[in-house]
Amino acid sequence: MRVGFLGPAGTFTEEALRASAPSPVEEMPYATVREAVMAVQHGHADRAVVPIENSLEGSVTATLDALAGDAGDVRIVLDVVRPIIHCLIGRTGTRLEQVRRVVSHPQAIAQCEGFLRARLAAAEVTPATSTAEAVRAVAGSAEPWAALGSRLAAALYGCPVLAEGVEDRPGNETRFVWLAPVADARVPDATKTSLVFWGPGDRTPGALVGVLHELSDRGINLTKIESRPRRVGLGHYMFFLDLDGGEHDPPVAAALEALARRVESLRVLGSYPSAGAA
Repeated sequence: MRVGFLGPAGTFTEEALRASAPSPVEEMPYATVREAVMAVQHGHADRAVVPIENSLEGSVTATLDALAGDAGDVRIVLDVVRPIIHCLIGRTGTRLEQVRRVVSHPQAIAQCEGFLRARLAAAEVTPATSTAEAVRAVAGSAEPWAALGSRLAAALYGCPVLAEGVEDRPGNETRFVWLAPVADARVPDATKTSLVFWGPGDRTPGALVGVLHELSDRGINLTKIESRPRRVGLGHYMFFLDLDGGEHDPPVAAALEALARRVESLRVLGSYPSAGAA
């Protein structure tokens, strides 16, 4: 099985892939979330793993936009929650007190700001396109640099971990999703359904309340709701929902049928077993 993921090699997404893959797979790194999603859409990959939500930073909008936009033949078939443990990774022979530059993705830098201020206040902080790319840059440098990244990246690029668990706030987790073509997306024992809908009624009082009543009146637990611009003008939004239950469970099926009558467009992004924290 060919599985695309947000690369390069050594990202937290690859860690999630390896932790949740049911069997050995062919890993295919892509430079962006959209490229990984569209690889499934166009048949270049059998599956893909991408991040969809972080406990500190919120939803990964690139994933939501790709699933709601051009990837109409792709569905979520599993989600998995993974802890995000940042490591300070140096080049071989570099000690913590020698580090003069720290490289990483801006989100990782922000999540480790307190550690950097307390332990590496004199070091220059430089952004990179990903945590894995930062580790790769440090591995190839002759300077006393370090990167914030995953333990997997340290192992892949042959760099020692100088400090582990350097994030400022505990409980940093990311939810990743496995994606598959619609033809392969029917899974047994679905416990969660994700969907997106939009219009009409963007400016109609009570329109959204009416939509949500279709869920609450049937006793369906809504676990997440979020709006994103439709990019057709100010005031026009699409709404992403996660709810408990599979799309073929009678209450959910009835709610989806009722929702479809109320909105301009409704798409089920996936109905799948939720793996929870791993």
